[in-house]
Amino acid sequence: MSHRVLIADPLTKETPELLRTMSAQYPDLQIDRGPVEQSALEAPGALADVDGLVVRSRTKVTAKVLANAPKLRVIGRAGIGVDNIDVEEATKRGIVVMNTPGGSNVTTAEHAIAMLLALARNIPQAAAAVRKGEWPRERWMGAEVCNKVLGIVGLGNIGAIVAERAVGLRMKVIAYDPYVTAEAAARLRPPLRQMKRIGASRSGIWRATSATKSAATSI
Repeated sequence: MSHRVLIADPLTKETPELLRTMSAQYPDLQIDRGPVEQSALEAPGALADVDGLVVRSRTKVTAKVLANAPKLRVIGRAGIGVDNIDVEEATKRGIVVMNTPGGSNVTTAEHAIAMLLALARNIPQAAAAVRKGEWPRERWMGAEVCNKVLGIVGLGNIGAIVAERAVGLRMKVIAYDPYVTAEAAARLRPPLRQMKRIGASRSGIWRATSATKSAATSI
């Protein structure tokens, strides 16, 4: 008995190789790769023979889409959130909804570090000046992050990776998280501090207000 899986959204560049491997291991598995437009998914009969559906954030798996998929048994969300999936309706229909909560952890943490370095070195301002044919070197020299203090609010999966990367840059990392014990924080290196200390606006203090947003005081 064959089963059909539809990948409605574009995935990573490794996807073709992964699909070839899966097809070789499971010959009765038919994998169709999109992208598929939202209107096509909502058309009557569009998903009549689909057993599995893989989406990212672009496709909205609404009640209307689910009504067109009588054989659907599982929805895989290639990402963290499932806000684009009607989980309640899927549950009523006995459809399992799965996500990949750790899939973007390293990417998000590295992006936060990239934004921190861009702020420290005034890269956006310098890039804009160069595009205008200017080179105000003294104005946008910025500062080193080495030996600066990075305050992280929220030491979860992503925050912990940010802390690890920052230690590698020889920054002095402190953190606030009411749900992380001192023992767990010790394993992650950054000492825990009270929120009022993390939020102190002093020269040389960097504040990461969340895992995905970074802000800095003057250095």
